[in-house]
Amino acid sequence: MPETEIRLGVVGTGYVGLTTGACFAHMGHRVVCGDIDQRKVDLLNDGHIPIVEDGLEQIVNDARGVGRLEFVLGSQAAATDADIVFLCVPTPQGDDGSADLSYIQQAAREIAPILKPGAVVVNKSTVPVGSTVAVERELQRDDVFVVSNPEFLREGTAVRDFLQPDRVVIGSADRGAAEKVAELYDSIDTPIIITDPASAETIKYAANGFLAMKISFVNAVAAMCEAVGADVAAVVDGIGSDTRIGGQFLKPGPGWGGSCFPKDSRALVKIAEEHGYNFSMMKGVIDVNTEQRGRMIDKVAKAVGRHHSNLSGVTVGAMGLTFKAGTDDLRESPAMAIIADLRRAGARVRAFDPTTCGELSPHQESTLDGIELTKELIDVADGADVICVFTEWPEFAKVDLDQVAARAGAGTTVVDMRNLFDPFAVKSAGLGYDGVGRN
Repeated sequence: MPETEIRLGVVGTGYVGLTTGACFAHMGHRVVCGDIDQRKVDLLNDGHIPIVEDGLEQIVNDARGVGRLEFVLGSQAAATDADIVFLCVPTPQGDDGSADLSYIQQAAREIAPILKPGAVVVNKSTVPVGSTVAVERELQRDDVFVVSNPEFLREGTAVRDFLQPDRVVIGSADRGAAEKVAELYDSIDTPIIITDPASAETIKYAANGFLAMKISFVNAVAAMCEAVGADVAAVVDGIGSDTRIGGQFLKPGPGWGGSCFPKDSRALVKIAEEHGYNFSMMKGVIDVNTEQRGRMIDKVAKAVGRHHSNLSGVTVGAMGLTFKAGTDDLRESPAMAIIADLRRAGARVRAFDPTTCGELSPHQESTLDGIELTKELIDVADGADVICVFTEWPEFAKVDLDQVAARAGAGTTVVDMRNLFDPFAVKSAGLGYDGVGRN
């Protein structure tokens, strides 16, 4: 427990807000999380976690059990008597790539009247450069400080990423306010980088942009491997063993997605554009990602001997729907984007994902409308003309390939967009195989 209890308020209980509040409570701080959705607040206070995130349910309920974490309705209720208030609200993207700051501005206006003197307001949401000043403008409080403390959480490993981070970045024009936020992380052994707000905000976008670039790079290399007859697995081993490069994020697949990379990469281009710089490299990263999805569609069409624009009557068995394993997030999922194109071309899609077996949320229902969902993985093979591995759920690799072949029919091709299966094992079962960067 910290020597002096610091009271924290968290506005928003999405992926970032809920993880932030729960982890700080786990670290010994008193945390009140506020949300505008009464149903969500009630569920959380009853111990029900609305998202799939490894370890989150346990630390939420442990912290609630000892009275260090509670959930309330509204931003003002969360910010009342708080020493530090974290803004963890959505910053959706406009058509031009710019971030919509209306939610964070609204939250700042709401909490401004009830903040106690000396309080620190922290931008935890991913926000464009200059947002610290924008929040200060909305607060109109000379006795309150605004700090940037960007999150670097990966869905599926968010709790571990928060409690065992590579670094903590804090940006503030006031050193005392920055150090006050830094004290919250005293129990964590990690570098604390204190800088100015603009640099902190840029670090977040630049980090995600670089990771997106690594994925686009390896996908482009995979395409080259297919062209020249090389094995992308061997190539990745070769380049990833170089300590200057490293093997992380060098896994070929159907393209990057999720709530961060697509939004942040486009925002990075937009921010640069607004300040007079043509970030052509980042534009290329985005283009390669779009092209990669097109290459995956071409693989499906090739597997059934059709043109990608005419898949009428073709049944596609889809393994996985989320943008990656370990999460139930369908936002900007490569699987969903590719499936949408396949369905527009006339294909019927039968899919299984571990996160869609139970009762669907309204968002899931609308997103998955028109896709036939199965209760068991093996069921996607029934009568399938082609089977696609969209998401790298580990349990998929354990499926009985002989059963898959028996249910699908001899000659059905597995388009392995995650290189999850052993090509030899798939072919030995009597199925065709087409991976990414493999020959």
